[in-house]
Amino acid sequence: MAEFSLPKNSRVVEGSAHPAPPGATRVKAFKVYRYDPESGSNPRVDRFEIDLDDCGPMVLDALIKIKSEVDSGLTFRRSCREGVCGSCAMNIHGRNTLACTCAIEDVPGEVAVYPLPHMAVIKDLVTDFSQFWAQYESIKPWLQTESPPPERERPQDPAQRARLDGLWECILCACCSTACPSYWWNSERFLGPAALLQSYRWLADSRDEHAGERLDGLEDPFRLYRCHTIMNCANTCPKGLNPAKAIAEIKKLMVERKV
Repeated sequence: MAEFSLPKNSRVVEGSAHPAPPGATRVKAFKVYRYDPESGSNPRVDRFEIDLDDCGPMVLDALIKIKSEVDSGLTFRRSCREGVCGSCAMNIHGRNTLACTCAIEDVPGEVAVYPLPHMAVIKDLVTDFSQFWAQYESIKPWLQTESPPPERERPQDPAQRARLDGLWECILCACCSTACPSYWWNSERFLGPAALLQSYRWLADSRDEHAGERLDGLEDPFRLYRCHTIMNCANTCPKGLNPAKAIAEIKKLMVERKV
């Protein structure tokens, strides 16, 4: 059996503990990953005890409370708090999800909060999305046409519009891509579930006139075909989407145009 050992400076160590305030009766512990590359110290896991009677219901509420009242240095992204922007994507209790829609009461025992896996950590729970955005940009996520612009709009009938359901709702939180083993293994060449779902969103759009060019751009052993239908993407998507199905539809289009 192969044995792997991490460099000493990358091993996660036990961090500080912050007990609940005196008199707290409904206490929940949060184990939060901390890392500051500028400090030169190892990553650590700090433990915070929160009084749930004085906290909002979501994991993001607890993180905001920790930052506001316990440790102002805790770093994470957040914005809408409504499951729309995707900013607060992180790994909670072993699952990639949005902190703003993950209820504390749904997590048994201590709440383990880590950054999204397989992304370089900038600080604490903030990861580097540079490669993710570059891959998204590479699929040209905008309407491409050759016909003259209409005076008002490019119409769609209800059936054509319905084909986009389950695609346009993607918020690009990266939960799916960072849960995909194929993406972990080949992230420099495999586009990943999020970018491919977005690619199919434009292939399925009746108004787009560049389907051939879009498929040409995906005709590669790695960009598309590293997907092995593991289904982690669909299992973890906080919006309930199915990127694996979209990828299968792209593969189907690839076959159909060669027949």
